[in-house]
Amino acid sequence: MSKKVNKVVLAYSGGLDTSIILKWLQDEYDCEVITFTADIGQGEEVEPARAKAKQLGIKEENIFIEDLREEFVRDYVFPMFRSNAIYEGEYLLGTSIARPLIAKRQVEIAKQMGADAVSHGATGKGNDQVRFELGYLGLNPDIKIIAPWREWDLNSREKLLSFAADHGIPIEKHGQKSPYSMDANLLHISYEGGILEDPAAEPEESMWRWSVSPENAPGEPEYIELEYRNGDPVSLNGKVLTPAQMLTELNALGNKHGIGRIDIVENRFVGMKSRGCYETPGGTIMLKAHRAIESITLDREEAHTKDEIMPKYAKLIYNGFWFASERRMLQAAIDETQKNVNGTVKLKLYKGNVIVVGRESEQSLFNEELCTFEEDSVYDQKDAEGFIRLNALRLIVEGRARK
Repeated sequence: MSKKVNKVVLAYSGGLDTSIILKWLQDEYDCEVITFTADIGQGEEVEPARAKAKQLGIKEENIFIEDLREEFVRDYVFPMFRSNAIYEGEYLLGTSIARPLIAKRQVEIAKQMGADAVSHGATGKGNDQVRFELGYLGLNPDIKIIAPWREWDLNSREKLLSFAADHGIPIEKHGQKSPYSMDANLLHISYEGGILEDPAAEPEESMWRWSVSPENAPGEPEYIELEYRNGDPVSLNGKVLTPAQMLTELNALGNKHGIGRIDIVENRFVGMKSRGCYETPGGTIMLKAHRAIESITLDREEAHTKDEIMPKYAKLIYNGFWFASERRMLQAAIDETQKNVNGTVKLKLYKGNVIVVGRESEQSLFNEELCTFEEDSVYDQKDAEGFIRLNALRLIVEGRARK
């Protein structure tokens, strides 16, 4: 790639790594740097990134700090949860779903500010480099992409710290550094590295940042009610909430009851296996509730077809194809199924468990007269014989031929 770059929009957290990248971009590319810091509910103050950017020579008009929590949940998390997406049977895609939004805003800011390049701090080993860059290119095929971790020789912590010291980049110390690589947003927090690189080693209890352990969760269950409209949760215990408020409240409930912890080995898109631990408290509650309300509002084949396409949909998100045409196609089909997914789900939260105890909807397809074990006048059980014989016909033909 040509090193001729005039302006670059950097996904900037304000931390040490992206501050080093900021300075490296200025030196290596001799270009104007625009910083973009997104608040997607990571639980840390984002405003200090402004002062840090100014300290490193960024002009005020080139510093973008935005609260994207509502957009994140409304336009990314909720659509994904309408599909009941789970990657490889367990992962609720907390990191994966945040990257498209950040990429989108970087490209939009680049257009607004006349920048010809974007940059991120993802390493050359992980999935995030793919997610960011597929997002950039899906929205602007001509944008230049700078991935410092694939270009520089600062490939150790010692070299990074030395670079920071040589260039006057503050190295903030807030006690003992966590041994884990962590990523957080309003949907989840993830942990990688450290002892987790041994898939046989149990993580320490002190690793978990959000939730109490199930053992230490309250000894009494807590009942909640979630109301759904068009496949999205709209009220909690009768209180109408915005998407971000909803996920925030569910996170608090999940954390209180030790809900949403998982420890998995996943297959990265780049080809390696990776062990990670995740806390997704509110998302775990939402997934259980959504499947419960769908169970009475979706037709059997509609529900089964959704379950069949879900792994494909989840894989697209995991691999970074949020803006791809096939993801949009699947989303349109999923959203069509959600028009009648309306009603209320009652849940019991207890020591790491989310237990469905009731569901009701004015559009319910559940017919008590048809399924009762008591006497009824709407279903002739004799009809089942012909149904079975017709479905068994090919088995009968094959059985007689093989006899």
